[in-house]
Amino acid sequence: MADLARVRIWADALIAMHLPVDPARSAEPWTFAFDNAKRRAGLCNYTDRRITVSRYLAEKFEDDEIHQVLLHEVAHALAGPDAAHGARWKAIAQQIGYVGGVTHRGEIAHERAPWVGTCSAGHEHFRFRRPTRVHSCGACARGFSARHVITWRKR
Repeated sequence: MADLARVRIWADALIAMHLPVDPARSAEPWTFAFDNAKRRAGLCNYTDRRITVSRYLAEKFEDDEIHQVLLHEVAHALAGPDAAHGARWKAIAQQIGYVGGVTHRGEIAHERAPWVGTCSAGHEHFRFRRPTRVHSCGACARGFSARHVITWRKR
């Protein structure tokens, strides 16, 4: 598991190295912060000029994975908001050391989800907010299926 203080040091170093203040573009420097996201690893906020990483992801995953998330978001900051994950972003990401790939799939902090659901086949589902509608298991049936309704319980 990554140490949050160490992640902050890496982020600040990557920002200083790749995103120095350019008075011609903006007088505001890029900053780093942790956020409370549970479904995504990182975020590049162009408006606030801030890169964030989920504190839950940082607590859960290894140093190398967090470093890749930081590189991914720095590449977004360098490429600009119109680049998305296109050719320009990919070239910049590769140039600064991002190796690509997905660092996680699905919810990254499912062990913190207060609502746990199971379907008739035993598949587990997690929610961070109380489910208000009837849901069925997407692994068991493409559309809604009364045979595969999820039963929810609060931890």
